[in-house]
Amino acid sequence: MTDDQRLAAASGTFSLGGDLPVTRLGFGIMQLPGPGVWGEPRDRDEALRVLRRTRELGITLIDTADAYGPYIADELLREALHPYDDELVIATKVGFTRQGPGQWAPVGRPAYLRQQTELNLRNLGVERIDLLQLHRIDPDVPLADQIGELAALRSEGKIRHIGLSQVSVAEIEAAREIAPIVSVQNRYNLGERADEDVLEYAEANGLAFIPWHPLATGGLAGTDSPLTRIADERGLRPSQLALAWLLHRSPVILPIPGTSSVQHLDENTAAAGVKLSDEEFTALSDATAS
Repeated sequence: MTDDQRLAAASGTFSLGGDLPVTRLGFGIMQLPGPGVWGEPRDRDEALRVLRRTRELGITLIDTADAYGPYIADELLREALHPYDDELVIATKVGFTRQGPGQWAPVGRPAYLRQQTELNLRNLGVERIDLLQLHRIDPDVPLADQIGELAALRSEGKIRHIGLSQVSVAEIEAAREIAPIVSVQNRYNLGERADEDVLEYAEANGLAFIPWHPLATGGLAGTDSPLTRIADERGLRPSQLALAWLLHRSPVILPIPGTSSVQHLDENTAAAGVKLSDEEFTALSDATAS
């Protein structure tokens, strides 16, 4: 293992579904397409460099979705890293449609979920998707139909594991009555912790908790805030401290910070080696309870 690869390895590992180990600090690909997560990236060459750098840094979990671009993120991922090495785990999603920049609409009809899964397989260049997450539950389609179709795809060998995104504890429990669920991806960060109950449920049941938007700090980055004070004392960026807080918060948390810059990717990954004292963790935790 190179010195660079040890950076991500310092975050530790988590085994998705008990059989698929990943570095706890992963990479989210959502920021690579154009504005509004739509169209080509501003700098395609830099986007490709970012993706290749993830593997140089030892990151083994990359999170994408067919809705990013749409399909642009998957095309970039395939161009940069295919054929994929054995350690790389690709998590993707289905269930969101795109009508334009910044526009998202859930569609959970079984035929659509199957179609998008098949397209994911083709666009990513894989025979089986490591982790397929339902991007959003479609309120107009019975949950049993949505999860049931993913379970059917899993039984056909096209999906290894199933995950959920932006769900409640009750929705996770209902989905688990239909098929095994190994992960949940909800909005969660140092400044936004409304889903503490979902995190606690994931921890109690051995599910991965993949926080999206993990770097948001809001007012916590103010001049006199504990985040800024501790970051200054330790010679860190506030974003690095926010990631370190997530890694400290629970062993089931797998942050997936995204960026379109190699420099920022290196900075984010360096956070894997930042260890917080109990006092620092408490000071940051007490700064907000939103």
